[in-house]
Amino acid sequence: MVNRMPGKIRLVIADDQALVRGALAALLELEGDLEVVGVAADGAQAVRMVAELQPDVCLMDIQMPDVDGVEATRRLRAANPGTRVLIVTTFARPGYLRAALDAGASGFIVKDTPAEQLAEAVRRVHAGLRVLDPALAEESLFEGANPLSEREQQVLRLAADGRTAGAIASEVFLSAGTVRNHLSSVIGKTGAANRAQAVRIAQDKGWI
Repeated sequence: MVNRMPGKIRLVIADDQALVRGALAALLELEGDLEVVGVAADGAQAVRMVAELQPDVCLMDIQMPDVDGVEATRRLRAANPGTRVLIVTTFARPGYLRAALDAGASGFIVKDTPAEQLAEAVRRVHAGLRVLDPALAEESLFEGANPLSEREQQVLRLAADGRTAGAIASEVFLSAGTVRNHLSSVIGKTGAANRAQAVRIAQDKGWI
């Protein structure tokens, strides 16, 4: 059974950088109504910790090893609908914002947000409100949805590591020709001149 302090908003912080986890925890613990009950180093650990501790809010980074913040948000919201998720990330990309909201996040702010605003964002998310970085929300509105299919995103992520079409094909159980077709489609959708440029564009927009 989870011990709860009356009037406290209980938090779990998930970030793969120890310094960031510590800084966020220290800042938020200064607030009289906030209590950090756990910190996680990756998405998978965050999901397990939320299931165990049942916090009110999980502050979640996006780019983490193995299970990223978007997938972790999807998993923990499905298993623990009482815990709300506030994305706190360095990567202010429209595609990440849309993906996070689709996964069930209640808020999305960047890490250089002042401490008072971060604390207030936590309170608003806990109260059932949505909190979005205004500039990023506006950019996302004009960018539109991610044009890449799930398979195209998968192929492009592997291509970003410099793998050949043949190597990608063996990993995703497709023919090399099909992989090349997916990459050609990606290049067309991103307006890129080549595969490398398509990777950069998709990463900048948060599509992969």
